[in-house]
Amino acid sequence: EVQLVESGGGLVQAGGSLRLSCAGPGFIFDDYAIGWFRQGPGNEREGVSCISRSFGSTHYADSVKGRFTISSDDAKNRVYLQMNSLKPEDTAVYYCAAARGGSCNPGEGVPAYAHWGQGTQVTVSS
Repeated sequence: EVQLVESGGGLVQAGGSLRLSCAGPGFIFDDYAIGWFRQGPGNEREGVSCISRSFGSTHYADSVKGRFTISSDDAKNRVYLQMNSLKPEDTAVYYCAAARGGSCNPGEGVPAYAHWGQGTQVTVSS
């Protein structure tokens, strides 16, 4: 069974940084695209970033380009999302998700991801 566990959320002031971690014990990241999504109050879940080792691709939403960086640690079977220059509008619950065979094509939205973590809260104060 694919299980994903996020960690690293918290409260930070605007301009600060956080690093989110997504752990996937029990499955091989190489077979999946790993995406980060977020859902703010009253908003739909939206894609933030994605990494696919098998396709050698990454993707970022326009709203986070230049501020967020996605990376993977193969030895630890983890994917990270480094978030810098955080803004109050980045406040949301952040989820990592896995799409088997995914390529991080922007067209691969929420429905393409079959496996989800429980989410971690990120709050950015102004």
